[in-house]
Amino acid sequence: MSQRYFITGTDTGVGKTVLSAMLCAALDASYWKPIQTGTEVDSDSRSVAELVGLAPEKILPEAYQFAPAVSPHLAARLAGVRIDLAKIKLPLGDAPLIVEGAGGVLVPINERELMTDLMRQLGLPVLLAARSSLGTINHTTLSLAALRSAGVEVAGVVMIGAPNVENRAAIEEYGKVRVVGEIPWLTEINRGVLLEIFSARFDQSVFAPLVRATAQSS
Repeated sequence: MSQRYFITGTDTGVGKTVLSAMLCAALDASYWKPIQTGTEVDSDSRSVAELVGLAPEKILPEAYQFAPAVSPHLAARLAGVRIDLAKIKLPLGDAPLIVEGAGGVLVPINERELMTDLMRQLGLPVLLAARSSLGTINHTTLSLAALRSAGVEVAGVVMIGAPNVENRAAIEEYGKVRVVGEIPWLTEINRGVLLEIFSARFDQSVFAPLVRATAQSS
């Protein structure tokens, strides 16, 4: 079982950061967002740390960060720099790690490379965060097709929002993928709430070996 995942989404704002925070808490993992835009508004690294109380040493520094809340390629261009994937190196070792992408699957990084190129370079299995609401079948199956076309390993889909049995079944059937977890809309988000949801709504056959290892080391 992998102890490292790359978290991507079908869209910006779909819930990647909440999913990342949950997995960091459940798997005792470090968090890394290689490319961060929108720091003039907020930082996902800070949000994850605050949501689940991650120690500072478990928040790895970004390779690139930009103030405007725009696509990485545009944020870099506005800053007068070019994002170079060769400078984004996966941290050494095998300690649990959650890597969060910027935006969706096919977000451009520079003039010729996309977020899928970063995923392929890092070589981690990918968890796809998807909305549960109307439109998700199209968005999710298109995202899955793009991931597979890029040669990226898909570990599963996590659906976020009000539970929708039909949409979940359709994504599994037409997307040829497992929905490994669900996160409902939350009025309160903290470590305890996220761990409860992980325990109750995530496929423990996927994550249980990691959870057991974490419990034994605590």
